[in-house]
Amino acid sequence: MLCSRIRTALSARLDGEALPAGVTARRLDDHLAGCRDCRRWDARARALTAVLGDATAPPRGAADGDPAAVEALLARLRPGRRAG
Repeated sequence: MLCSRIRTALSARLDGEALPAGVTARRLDDHLAGCRDCRRWDARARALTAVLGDATAPPRGAADGDPAAVEALLARLRPGRRAG
């Protein structure tokens, strides 16, 4: 199976979406077991997803409309902010 098709399936699995037609979880895992490049791609995609999830998670209280928490979230999202 082509690595590009596997990577599409990995992305879907990571996002909680259904796997593309013709790709089963077993086929995906079997390919990963034998393909170092796709394992590396999967690891980087998982790491990026984790970082993005942490960066965009609302601070405690923001969902309740706490002004300080909302301002903290907005400050993190403003252009020019560096990840730290």
